[in-house]
Amino acid sequence: MFAVYVTHPQVAIDPTFPVPDWGLSALGRERAEEAARQPWVRELARVVTSAERKARDTAAILAGVAGVEAEVWPDLHENDRSATGYLPPSEFEAAADVFFARPAESFRGWETAEAAQARILKAVGAVLEGHPIDRPIALVGHGAVGTLLWLALGGRPISRDADQPHGGGNLFAFDLRNRRPLSGWIAFETWDGVAGLAERKVND
Repeated sequence: MFAVYVTHPQVAIDPTFPVPDWGLSALGRERAEEAARQPWVRELARVVTSAERKARDTAAILAGVAGVEAEVWPDLHENDRSATGYLPPSEFEAAADVFFARPAESFRGWETAEAAQARILKAVGAVLEGHPIDRPIALVGHGAVGTLLWLALGGRPISRDADQPHGGGNLFAFDLRNRRPLSGWIAFETWDGVAGLAERKVND
């Protein structure tokens, strides 16, 4: 049976608030609501989310359709960038390049990619501890740690080449039996479930 790691879609950027407190933008909410109409959402037995507001907003929409209560797990948060706070887009992209290219090094006090990867792996392991493999589950979180998780589950080195497409609101599926990826990143409102994966090319 499948699990999906889901990233929040577009957010309402407000430099006057801490990044973890940003919520979804109108577009992000619209996309999440569209994704929630896909059949795979109604199959979910659990929805587990990062504590960051944008992830919780996304999880609430999915959980509402699935008929479950979203569970908050703080250790699913995005890589800790509080040392710099908000960075303008061009500066952020350059910083993200360094984050992935030098995974053992901290960019201006950020959590390192290696540390973030170890944390997300441990957190996902804790979520899945004792979880029945025949009950689909969604883990709702963030792009950087989601990419690090996908790379780790697939036995691949850390690289930004595997980063999710711009804008967020993507998912990848993995097998609950062996925790191996079943797909690369897919826009979450377009995914038609595990049965459709045979028709899609898994990212190399």
